[in-house]
Amino acid sequence: MKTHVLYGKSEVEVNVPDDSTVIEPKKIEALDDYTSAIQNVLRQPTGSKPLKEMVKKDDIVSIVISDITRPTPNHILVPLLIEELSHVPRENFVIINGTGTHRDQTRDELIQMLGEDIVDSVKIVHNHCDEKESLVKVGHSKYGCDAYLNKDYVESDFKIVTGFIEPHFFAGFSGGPKGIMPGIAGLETIKTFHNAKMIGDPRSTWGNLEDNPVQDMAREVNTMCKPDFMLNVALNKDKHITAAFGGDVFEAHKEGCAYVKEHAMFKCDDRFDVVIASNSGYPLDQNLYQTVKGMSAASKVVKEGGNIIMVSECADGFPDHGKFAEIFKMADTPQGILDLIHDPNFSEVDQWQVQKQASIQTFANVYVYSELTDQQLKDSMLNPTSDIEQTIADLEKQYGRKLSIGVMPQGPLTIPYVEDEA
Repeated sequence: MKTHVLYGKSEVEVNVPDDSTVIEPKKIEALDDYTSAIQNVLRQPTGSKPLKEMVKKDDIVSIVISDITRPTPNHILVPLLIEELSHVPRENFVIINGTGTHRDQTRDELIQMLGEDIVDSVKIVHNHCDEKESLVKVGHSKYGCDAYLNKDYVESDFKIVTGFIEPHFFAGFSGGPKGIMPGIAGLETIKTFHNAKMIGDPRSTWGNLEDNPVQDMAREVNTMCKPDFMLNVALNKDKHITAAFGGDVFEAHKEGCAYVKEHAMFKCDDRFDVVIASNSGYPLDQNLYQTVKGMSAASKVVKEGGNIIMVSECADGFPDHGKFAEIFKMADTPQGILDLIHDPNFSEVDQWQVQKQASIQTFANVYVYSELTDQQLKDSMLNPTSDIEQTIADLEKQYGRKLSIGVMPQGPLTIPYVEDEA
């Protein structure tokens, strides 16, 4: 059976036995008229007044967007927001790129994300989580840290957050409050949000919202300086809009999560010896750091001691910024990495993603098909592969039997589960 797994901006064809299980979301067609759908939620939102009625013409309006690692169609959302608020002068808008701890975007990347007209006519700032002068303290979290958010956001008169909703490996779902926390938060706040205890909590997992400590902290920080309006969308595998959700950041987000969960869940009868998974293609598979999301999704249905084969381009490397690659050099085994991270005195940027990867590696073997060098992968305690089908053949020879195989063409856009374990 030929399967096509998302890889970069294209796909990789993988031949697997006919009795393999293809694990993917229910097929959802793109909206024929996404403009009308978005305008409808701006004018008839969930849990709030219509957007236009709430914004005065002299308001400074901030619009928080996702960075380039997310496929949020801000080239569609932002112009429609500005058009809806046509009574507000362009110079009164500020777009805040919610980079979290990630790097700034280049001008070309911003044009790709927003369109040249927006880039040339609207003020754009990047969140710099480590620059105290660009942050404002908005409160103290019950999770033990001060909450700092981007100054341009805090000081604006009207606050809008955009995003797209997908399953998330420790926040339950992306979008909604996550656009603010960690999107435009300060470094120390983000470190608490992503600390070993929060990430290691079994409730911090795919599809779980209500008793999830990570989602709870995101909501808590949002209440300290709440967005006045949220605009989120759901996307299909082609990154086309299938639904729009707008209004109160908590109510509208819950509505969107229910929609996404209904389409993303996939029941498996049992775990697999081998799970082949994408990282949902570009832009999420730009680097190894983000690829951990696909690994995590695959780990939900791989057998203990089994094998995950990640198909993720990683054209942007680890990436070069942050401490992701460096932390893997601090111990010799995945368990050694986990012991290091759980030390109360250990605190590094990116430890949360390393923790997730190392946890998976104590449970299963992980192979990666990518643009990374063999040495780069080995330095991250991963097994390189340049031929997926040959790797499967080698594993069958090693096991001395036919292997059960699951294939996740869309990777973390699916929430797989084993019925007896749910």
